Amino acid sequence: MVIDKTYQQAQRAYEERLTAISAEEMVINMGPQHPSTHGVLRLQLITDGELVKEVIPHIGYLHRCFEKHAESMNYGKTIPFTDRMDYLASMNNSHAFVMGVERMLGIDHQIPKRVEYIRVLVCELNRIASHLIAIGTYGIDIGAFTPFMWCFRDREHIMNMLEWASGSRMLYNYIWVGGLFYDLPVDFESRCAEFINYFKPKLVELDELLTGNQIFISRTANIGILPADVAINYGCSGPMLRASGIRWDLRRTDNYSVYPEIEFDIPIGKGEQGSPGDCWDRFKVRVDEIRESVRIIEQCLARLTKELKRTVDFDPRALVPKKVNLKSQDYYVRAENPKGELGFYFVTQEKSDIPKRVKARGPSFNNLSVLPELVKGILIADLVAILGSIDIVLGEVDR
Repeated sequence: MVIDKTYQQAQRAYEERLTAISAEEMVINMGPQHPSTHGVLRLQLITDGELVKEVIPHIGYLHRCFEKHAESMNYGKTIPFTDRMDYLASMNNSHAFVMGVERMLGIDHQIPKRVEYIRVLVCELNRIASHLIAIGTYGIDIGAFTPFMWCFRDREHIMNMLEWASGSRMLYNYIWVGGLFYDLPVDFESRCAEFINYFKPKLVELDELLTGNQIFISRTANIGILPADVAINYGCSGPMLRASGIRWDLRRTDNYSVYPEIEFDIPIGKGEQGSPGDCWDRFKVRVDEIRESVRIIEQCLARLTKELKRTVDFDPRALVPKKVNLKSQDYYVRAENPKGELGFYFVTQEKSDIPKRVKARGPSFNNLSVLPELVKGILIADLVAILGSIDIVLGEVDR
């Protein structure tokens, strides 16, 4: 097979590189048990003193077998496994998956508006929670402890609300094919509005704590510069791509769900403190995206409390099919996750509710693949800053 030949060639090139180490060079293993690799990621560094000459990532320590799970059970039962890919953005994962199944069934235009707005609401809450982890852990990666505590404090409020809605704190199984597990709890909208009013000034404080901090700027500006053409060639997406100056967001490009009815901007990197596409820009894009998610949540709450109020006869499971029978077809669906483009490629079977093949395209995998391009000739300390700015989740990298 072509894949086997490619793997063998890569393995030979890897072995030849290690055997060609000069007397001045040293091989250092960073991870898989290392707090700054954000999971069980092993980075093999070829260094010359403090300078990194080459990085060889080793993945596969957290293989979740998602695709094999998806090919052995029906579409509805797969949703809990989508939650476990990027487990920091479970709502967004399941939203992408169910959109694909609904489009193949032809029921995507029949989903009630209240269901769609609830989906967007919980997905944007989850986006904020994911970005808060990215910002908080990034701060602690380069020596700032306070942002870590502040981010986790505010994220806890979101986790409590999502647990209230779904019954789970991280792996929700809330967005189902054809609807939702359940309607929002009574008074959820007002509690969510209270959180937004609380969170807005906190976000300003968090922004001021790091964005203009001279130590933080010196550690991130002009470090790990990712040119736009390199980002495109490597298939980068999400904040990684937008930080390089490309205004590409699937919520606007593909106009899925009810995003066309919602006003929000797409932040991009502008090189305000250094060069476009550096670590500082990737941090700043995520901060700005949190602001835009707050705007989206406010608009969702306004629609849910005025035009799309809950009613006694509203059933969010009304369109949930008991069995998904699809004609034989190939279909690809994608959505804008906090880390970038999450896609699912379906190959269905005739008269079967179990797919023949499901291929997941995780944004963290592509974003991580560009790391060797960013680290040549940098200091080891800067490698930690670059890796943290990518914001990976190994459950999505390994799948």
